[in-house]
Amino acid sequence: MTLTETQGLVPTTDGAQLHWQALGDTTRRPAVVLLHGGPGLPDYLDDVAPMVADLAPVYRYDQRGTGRSPWQGQHSLARHVEDLAELLDAWELSGAVLIGHSYGAGLASRFCLRHSDRVRAVLLMCGPFVGDWRTGERAERGRRMSAAQRQRLRELEELSQRTEEQEVELLTLAWFADHADPERGWRWAAEGARRRRPVNWSMNAELGAEGRADPLDGHLAELRARLPARAELLGGVDDPRPVAALESLALRLALPLTRIEGAGHEPWLEQPDVVRAHLRRFVRDAVGAGPESVQ
Repeated sequence: MTLTETQGLVPTTDGAQLHWQALGDTTRRPAVVLLHGGPGLPDYLDDVAPMVADLAPVYRYDQRGTGRSPWQGQHSLARHVEDLAELLDAWELSGAVLIGHSYGAGLASRFCLRHSDRVRAVLLMCGPFVGDWRTGERAERGRRMSAAQRQRLRELEELSQRTEEQEVELLTLAWFADHADPERGWRWAAEGARRRRPVNWSMNAELGAEGRADPLDGHLAELRARLPARAELLGGVDDPRPVAALESLALRLALPLTRIEGAGHEPWLEQPDVVRAHLRRFVRDAVGAGPESVQ
């Protein structure tokens, strides 16, 4: 099946230009919106969109300050939430099925807090993480890296300026441990380090600081009340971010959690068939699509 691809720019009320693209028939309703992680990375969910775009149109976008959405200015979680609301308006979507990955799962959660009436269903993938999950993550990353790799990563992080190759090396070292398979993980990390660029480090720092100052932990009771009827969590069992943190969140939000064995922080890379089947079931249920067709 050949799916139509469209793209465009949406001007926001404060002067940013958000680049978006869609896969599938954009006249169909409802639609799926993919929210990428970071923060500070351009969209990278191009492998995920085709998994469900025959069931519903799939929109994705570069968050302001990344990729083809240039922005010079202060970042805030509230502004990123409103960016999504303005995009839905531009796409003429009264509501949407949200699938957020990593930071994008946190963004989807905060969007539910502010605009619950516009969320038909939500899948939180490999996030958001609440509680003291960073201690476990640091320990697991340290276990997966050699002493030389840990030392080299510290050296690169401490540089006030980095060359292109140093930036690629830093990101490869920072990301390869995200995967269950270290050999394939190194290849995926090296590819991502060259494609998911440039990293907006100031955006990462600003939103990270705000998230620590006002964590989702303090809003979970309200979030539970505002989540749509169809809401789920999904995580890779071998993500260095402890799956126990997602299990705790699932209990507090009363949500089902799907654990993907043999997968890390980007489970669609290591277990594409399993993730595809899960996403297709979720989207079919959310949009009211018919039974699975023969592919």
